[in-house]
Amino acid sequence: MSLDSFISKAELTVGEHTYTYFDLKAAEANGLPNITRLPASLKVLLENLLRNEDGVSVTKADIQALANWIDNKGSVEHEIAFRPARVLMQDFTGVPAVVDLAAMRDAMVKLGADPAKINPLNPVDLVIDHSVMVDYFGTADAAKKNVDREYERNMERYNFLRWGSSAFNNFRVVPPGTGICHQVNLEYLAQTVWTSVAGGGDVAYPDTVVGTDSHTTMVNGLSVLGWGVGGIEAEAAMLGQPIPMLIPEVIGFKLTGKLPEGATATDLVLTITQMLRKKGVVGKFVEYFGEGLTTLSLEDQATIANMAPEYGATCGFFPVSQATIDYLTATNREPARVALVEAYAKQQGLWLDPENDPVFTDTLELDLGGVLPSLAGPKRPQDRVLLSDAASEFAKALSGEFNKAGDETRSAAVAGTDYSVKHGDVVIAAITSCTNTSNPSVLIAAGLVARKAKTLGLSVKPWVKTSLAPGSQVVTDYLNAAGLTADLDALGFNLTGYGCTTCIGNSGPLPEAISAAINEADLVACSVLSGNRNFEGRVNPDVRANYLASPPLVVAYALAGSLNVNLSTDALGTGSNGEPVYLKDIWPTNAEIAEIQRANVTHDKFSARYADVFKGDEHWQAISVSGGQTYQWDATSTYVANPPYFEGMTMTPEKVTDIVEARVLGIFGDSITTDHISPAGSIKKTSPAGQWLTDHDVPVSEFNSYGARRGHHEVMMRGTFANIRIRNKITPDIEGGVTKHFPSGDVMAIYDAAMRYKAEGRSMVIFAGKEYGTGSSRDWAAKGTKLQGVRAVIAESFERIHRSNLVGMGVLPLQFKIDGWQKLGLTGEEIVTIRGLETVQPRQELIVELFRASDGKVARFPVRCRIDTPTELEYFKNGGVMPYVLRNLARG
Repeated sequence: MSLDSFISKAELTVGEHTYTYFDLKAAEANGLPNITRLPASLKVLLENLLRNEDGVSVTKADIQALANWIDNKGSVEHEIAFRPARVLMQDFTGVPAVVDLAAMRDAMVKLGADPAKINPLNPVDLVIDHSVMVDYFGTADAAKKNVDREYERNMERYNFLRWGSSAFNNFRVVPPGTGICHQVNLEYLAQTVWTSVAGGGDVAYPDTVVGTDSHTTMVNGLSVLGWGVGGIEAEAAMLGQPIPMLIPEVIGFKLTGKLPEGATATDLVLTITQMLRKKGVVGKFVEYFGEGLTTLSLEDQATIANMAPEYGATCGFFPVSQATIDYLTATNREPARVALVEAYAKQQGLWLDPENDPVFTDTLELDLGGVLPSLAGPKRPQDRVLLSDAASEFAKALSGEFNKAGDETRSAAVAGTDYSVKHGDVVIAAITSCTNTSNPSVLIAAGLVARKAKTLGLSVKPWVKTSLAPGSQVVTDYLNAAGLTADLDALGFNLTGYGCTTCIGNSGPLPEAISAAINEADLVACSVLSGNRNFEGRVNPDVRANYLASPPLVVAYALAGSLNVNLSTDALGTGSNGEPVYLKDIWPTNAEIAEIQRANVTHDKFSARYADVFKGDEHWQAISVSGGQTYQWDATSTYVANPPYFEGMTMTPEKVTDIVEARVLGIFGDSITTDHISPAGSIKKTSPAGQWLTDHDVPVSEFNSYGARRGHHEVMMRGTFANIRIRNKITPDIEGGVTKHFPSGDVMAIYDAAMRYKAEGRSMVIFAGKEYGTGSSRDWAAKGTKLQGVRAVIAESFERIHRSNLVGMGVLPLQFKIDGWQKLGLTGEEIVTIRGLETVQPRQELIVELFRASDGKVARFPVRCRIDTPTELEYFKNGGVMPYVLRNLARG
């Protein structure tokens, strides 16, 4: 327990139960002045330090440094150790994490230590939500067929996860077909105030979480502080290691007014995302405040919190309010827990007080009354366009960034049909992603749009692939109760499964004839999805322009069939009476939506669906569990394998050596995402990963996706930097994951070049521009980089999670102190040397030396070492966080 330097340990009685807690008001009275003026998110961090003060990982000076935030507002760098209450995983990132834990148990045996020491010390929940694909759609049995296919593809992975759920303590698995991890977290797992037993009694403290998915921030809407980390950091947290972090700046976002008629929470979050990206909040906390919060539902808040990665913030936090209490009650949390949340939040100053604003590093403000219907696209979530401007903005993008000027009217006949497709046609319309499917208001709105469209005789255009993939089974229950399922089904928005689907690239293939027409005519086809990500190459390989929109707009664009239609003024189609039908004719009022929501989104539905959430369907229950403390690896498996991270590992780490005469594997521009770096989406037969699978007798029809094969390093390291849309400046005329090997000049896949350099005894470096590693918290973006032999990434700036993941794998992140690689005239032929690594310190300046063989000249330039904290330095010296933790546990 805590050393309690500020005498904050106290008791709180709620009803008939008494809890121990660490009282911020007492700490203020005992040496931490003005902390009641801190943002609520920092109060949660401060309580975390008070409760975990041990004089080693958390010191009195650390607590004082956080309290001093009131004076410096986060401008003073100070590392603190954050200990989350629990860890959340999804299966794409969770499988490799469990693989690593199993590998660590094997390594413990080799080191002569007890493998049982490798065990989660904090509660871990893994929700299988990333594996279902939209192979079947538009039929009553689409969901069943997709689930059957999911199990066919993923049985090896699911067998492994069933073993993990029995082999590890504090580890639970929510089976496939239940929902999306963030929505399950919001509706069931999260408690807002957590309790645990210590010292013979119950201790109450804020619920906090880290998750192996960047959208873990969604639960910030329920006043649970948490964010996405790489699987590497999550494993450390599971094993009792604190998360090292710098005390953040906190940007206050003031909301006033009320959303106008016709505007949705999706329109609001797209507006906020654009504003905060422009403001620049990477690496910072965002906290919402102001009287406008009282007009938002908890689900609206969760929608806003969900997209913190898109606006670049570490988190997007909301204080506890009456909306929190109402939501916890409505979703069947225990009455005693709900009472504790209210009492604790009010006692600790975590309750929303619109009359007394906290102190922030900086603020910005939005009047909710000015929010207008919007989309975001065609490639980035921050690129908001008004609905009224969407058609004209697409036309600009078509002639500009898609380079189709003069060719805007091209079309291609679809074989076997009586229609053609053209630039701008919507070929995917997907109601998907927890961002919006957690919010009943927008799903009910989508159902009402479908109902009114059906009544007027409208139908979806035949080239549109439609899908409905909610984030929990509760959604189906309330849509059924409201009679809206039949209306959505009538337009082809049949249930396709419970999972992330289109939002993460599991959109499934387009019909062959449509795919062929798009590719043969080189058309810029479009998708409209209610997700949070629309990066290039993410949604579907045939679709180049992707737009985020609210669920009712997804339905509307399915009816219109094209981004060239201005939904504000143009008709969606012709009704059964021969008259044109406009969006205003089928758009529901806020009152209609609210009435249906009140009547049908009820307590009993959450109670029924979550009563036995870990049981699973007949597929899951039929999986037999075998194996003991260590996993019996199957050498023939192409899904799960023992990774090479611990090969030859000894109790004492080898000294860090300088990078001498390394080759340049890639030179990349700005905004290279983890989708570009990490293997994601489908596996091409001609790719290195496809060739490896073929060599191991896997037919193309069973390739599955990179995400599903994240437990096998041989597949994943071959898929690193293999994105079809990535552009390497070493080979500027070729799109895709290729590079040039030097000095031979041979052009080849990046993986193949990396293996050739490794065979030659060369290490490698990567050069990149701004915001390197933006996007999802994909640990394989760092793991694959490491396994390919890259020792350093030199970029103009890094996204927070990926920088941390690189360090966690022992790869050195370096940040330019000059303008960037463009000024250096790099070609890829350069030989790179970086010295002084044995004695490197956090954020130290280093010198990079470039030798150009073509002219014999040497250039030197300064970089900042982006190992940011002493703890991260220990990870780096040990070759990564996993060897660091393993050695410490083996010694203990």
